[in-house]
Amino acid sequence: MNTSTEGRGPLGFLLADVRRFGRFFGSDFRDGLHPQVLASVVFLFFACLAPAIAFGGLMSVVTDGAIGVVEMIVATSLCGVVYALFAGQPLTILGGTGPLLVFTEILYLFCKQIGVPFLSAYAWIGLWTAGFLVLLSVFGASRWIRLFTRFTDETFAALISLIFIVEAVSNILRAFPDQRIPDDSALLSMLLALGTLYVSTILARLRRSPYLREWLRNVLADFSPAIAIGLMLFARRMVPAVHLPSLAIPTQFATSTGRPWLLPLFSGPSWLPVAAALPAVLVTMLVYLDQNITARLVNSPENKLKKGPAYDLDLLVVGALLGICSIFGLPWLVGATVRSLNHVRSLATVEVSTDGTVIIKGVRENRLSALCVHFLVGASLLVAASLLRQVPMAILFGLFLYMGIASTRSNQLFERLRLWIMDPARYPPTYYLRRVPLPIVNRFTLVQLGCLVTLWIVKTSRAGILFPLFIALLVPVRRLLDRFLPPEHTATLDQEESDAEVEDRAVE
Repeated sequence: MNTSTEGRGPLGFLLADVRRFGRFFGSDFRDGLHPQVLASVVFLFFACLAPAIAFGGLMSVVTDGAIGVVEMIVATSLCGVVYALFAGQPLTILGGTGPLLVFTEILYLFCKQIGVPFLSAYAWIGLWTAGFLVLLSVFGASRWIRLFTRFTDETFAALISLIFIVEAVSNILRAFPDQRIPDDSALLSMLLALGTLYVSTILARLRRSPYLREWLRNVLADFSPAIAIGLMLFARRMVPAVHLPSLAIPTQFATSTGRPWLLPLFSGPSWLPVAAALPAVLVTMLVYLDQNITARLVNSPENKLKKGPAYDLDLLVVGALLGICSIFGLPWLVGATVRSLNHVRSLATVEVSTDGTVIIKGVRENRLSALCVHFLVGASLLVAASLLRQVPMAILFGLFLYMGIASTRSNQLFERLRLWIMDPARYPPTYYLRRVPLPIVNRFTLVQLGCLVTLWIVKTSRAGILFPLFIALLVPVRRLLDRFLPPEHTATLDQEESDAEVEDRAVE
């Protein structure tokens, strides 16, 4: 976190972020001139387009078409390009998230119930939220995120990973009981999705393989999702007689309902501009947590980033973009955990240890990858729409599944859960197992699993609008653990792995 003394006082943290931004801005473009960045662009293009279409489709359903796929793609492209140019940490990828989707659905139903124009209320709540976020960034409020430790980060990241996995699997399986879809279509969809997952996974694992030259292994691993998509598209063309649902890209550039892009702010009751401040507080809390937790995960010491974070500058940019999106009826976007972590991994230089563990040695920090990805996402509406309409949704669901599973591999919560079904003689040589008794590890994991289940239940319930409050409650839950478990052991389990490695070397 940017908590040094140079950032003390109002505007101090933000100005420190701006200075850091200026210091590395030029190198961010020079460092992007590398083949690995090209591989990242190809992968992230589909990895960002697929969720944009999926979340846009869901948004269209919950708002009766008021905000749909077109708006989501436009927002993804616009916000992504601006963020890549002006954010302090361009490795973070903005996108739609489940919690914001839930809030939007609840807001739409509430507006419909009380007879208030939804888009007007949406705009005013968004403008209030943008103002609150700007104030938080100006006063350096992102430093409060230090209260959210690894316990919180891993629980939140696990929830997002599960959302990707569950959404992918449910969409793949949904076709089978549907009598309107032929069995051959359902079966081919499943094969294409699983094929995308399998090829991506196998090629990504080539880094630790003894076969082929190292440079070739790295190239195949870097381009693994892109190669998988290409192979599955070829397989799809081999059976043209089977009908498959494809990307629903519109044939012309217009809003989903044909409404004007600029929303009528004053079409609602006179009290709406003021009353919108209350729900905006909840949205502000949600965006603040979502954005900063994702940024913390991107800037984790395990990723060995060199250029430093910029939490308050990033929050300022997100706030400004959220205000713009609100005026034009575009979805609210924040840091998307799974997409951001996959962006980091696609730019990472890794080393395989003797026990087969993949260790990040460094990341090619740049702005070009995110800039090109989001430019291409926007261009897809105008230039490549006819080609993208030929991409089966099943392939994108497979990519969803790969991203969700891949993001679990670096999550220590899933690693500790696997201990429950492993032979103790085959436990990995992790730092926490060397220092913490196994019963304590299991109790800590059980509490964290309980928090994850609670978040999932809240997210899918009618109380989904209170989701940010339950994320914030992870902080006191973590502090209460110190009363029931030895604090020195909980501190070790909550410690960043790189810090633990430093301590181990000091002891040795």
